[in-house]
Amino acid sequence: MSDRPVAKHRGKCGPLCRCDTIMVACKGVWTQPFWKAVTGEFLAMMIFVLLSCGSTINWSSKDNPQPGDLVLISLCFGLSIATLVQCFGHISGAHINPAVTIAMVCTRKISLSKSAFYILAQCLGAIAGAGILYLVTPSSVAGELGVTKVNEKLSSGHGLLVELIITFQLVFTICASCDSKRNDISGSVALAIGFSVAIGHLFAINYTGASMNPARSFGPAVIMNIWESHWVYWIGPVIGGVLAGALYEYVYCPDPELKNNFKNVLSKAKQSGKYSEVEENKSQVESDDLLMKPGIIHIFDEKKGKDPSGEVLSSV
Repeated sequence: MSDRPVAKHRGKCGPLCRCDTIMVACKGVWTQPFWKAVTGEFLAMMIFVLLSCGSTINWSSKDNPQPGDLVLISLCFGLSIATLVQCFGHISGAHINPAVTIAMVCTRKISLSKSAFYILAQCLGAIAGAGILYLVTPSSVAGELGVTKVNEKLSSGHGLLVELIITFQLVFTICASCDSKRNDISGSVALAIGFSVAIGHLFAINYTGASMNPARSFGPAVIMNIWESHWVYWIGPVIGGVLAGALYEYVYCPDPELKNNFKNVLSKAKQSGKYSEVEENKSQVESDDLLMKPGIIHIFDEKKGKDPSGEVLSSV
């Protein structure tokens, strides 16, 4: 018999098997509440695209064409989101937007495995909603079925920036409205989110069509096979959503537990002999406040016994 030690955590399929790791990563996927949430995202997105993109259809005659009613479109998008958040919030969290889902991953509100199913369900729901709209709309008035395009007077870079900004304000509104640490929230959270969507549309319809939702742009693009500058409607909203979520969660209103984790990291760095904080006799409360208020930290080299660079880091 070989005297070679046997690995204690070897997978069932062999020494290189990672089945256990995969199962841990997908923990909770094989449950009924999970699939209710995923199908809820599919259904909510399908209804959203069907109703909202339907408001972009121009029913005026070709003999006397009328411009689209921007207020009508903006209110339809905003009120649709408000209604669906109210209906599906307790089922799936009512993300109804891949940019929101990705932002929730970055702020540790949802697992990576669950987010992958959410985004897939949202995209499929958007395709289904756009497909139903295409079936029930006469071809003479269907037009491009609400496909989002960057204004011809703007570059793709300008469109990217606009989508980033309007998605930023949407996700920041969601984070602030759904913050469990707040006790001053009054009124309807769903309506606040809906108003945020409406405001984004009122501002940006003439610029980019005001997507702020990659799946909303993806569904009609698939049905109509129109992909002009489509990448803008993924990159812009995702960056804007991640920035908004990260700023709110880690800078403006951080979780107390997260603050303690940062404090422990600083303590370990101090014990390693590389860093030393100024005014070590501060109280525990003052140390916590240092993470939230502008402060001063000196880089100190213990081997030389002095601060060679004299550099000062200001925490933001």
